[in-house]
Amino acid sequence: MQQAIFLDRDGVIIENQAAYVRSWADVEIFPQALVALRRLAELPYKIMIVTNQSVVGRGIIELAAAEALNQRLVEVIEQAGGRIDGVYMCPHAPETRCACRKPQPGLITEARNDWHIDLSRSIMVGDAVTDMQAGLAAGVGHLIMVTTGRGRVQLQQVDQDLRAKITIFESLQAYVEDLLINL
Repeated sequence: MQQAIFLDRDGVIIENQAAYVRSWADVEIFPQALVALRRLAELPYKIMIVTNQSVVGRGIIELAAAEALNQRLVEVIEQAGGRIDGVYMCPHAPETRCACRKPQPGLITEARNDWHIDLSRSIMVGDAVTDMQAGLAAGVGHLIMVTTGRGRVQLQQVDQDLRAKITIFESLQAYVEDLLINL
């Protein structure tokens, strides 16, 4: 079974937007994230984006537009030397209470099933409490919270039990550099 690195999109790879990421014009990629993704591409991990996009469920953009935006992001990452093996997106509004919207583990378990991933040896990187909760609920072995995006504010909302299970880094790049040193 393979190992994977699950990455939240908004706040880890791109900037969060208060009025949502509605089009490519709203995408601001963290330069450090591109560097980190280039470094991750060299490793034997499957690299997955797992992202809640309630902008679809709220009727702000169409599902096809959200999928096209994710595909363009993957293309930019690849042009920069990075790699994304899969993108798993929850398009539902929060009130639908679906199984795929983080903090539920549905996106991660779907990727596990598709790619035969050993979750206990895998990594979840996010900037929100819900990312950490989804990783924990899925049985992901390593929970990494970055302070980019909403991370600094979200960190204040982490209870003591969850805090004991996560490791905190200032960015995806900081985490990847640490990962490479400790391989």
